[in-house]
Amino acid sequence: MRKLICLTAIAALAAPLGAKDSLGVYSSWAAFRDAETPRCYAIAKPRGRNANNAFASIGTWPKRSIRNQVHFRLSRETREGSRLRVRIDTTNFDLVAQGLNAWAPDAQTDAAIVAALRSASAMRVNGGGVSDRYDLSGVATAMDAAIVGCADL
Repeated sequence: MRKLICLTAIAALAAPLGAKDSLGVYSSWAAFRDAETPRCYAIAKPRGRNANNAFASIGTWPKRSIRNQVHFRLSRETREGSRLRVRIDTTNFDLVAQGLNAWAPDAQTDAAIVAALRSASAMRVNGGGVSDRYDLSGVATAMDAAIVGCADL
């Protein structure tokens, strides 16, 4: 079930994203609301020129009772069988990867990642040939704006 939800989330977030309403830009992060889907999300691109279409997002789907689900669109596909992790300051979390996409393995890990993001300054997704680095300035405000933006959906 979680994998199906994540794959649905991936499809919904595939390109930033046909977003309907901007909820604001907060340093390195932005927040959007799409009342049609309905969903809201905080999103950022990794640092560097080789980021391709990579991004990190934290999404909320109120009608599905999904809040703060973490998703990464990777800058390159991971090598099969490789371990992929996100490092937030000094804390590591394992991720599940498929093709160019990665996500937390369960809701508890989503919650732990989101909690870590609130007090961190840097994030890196790495493993299997991937090394995407993110500045976290503005992430907490963007996540909060996404949650508030979906409060009435």
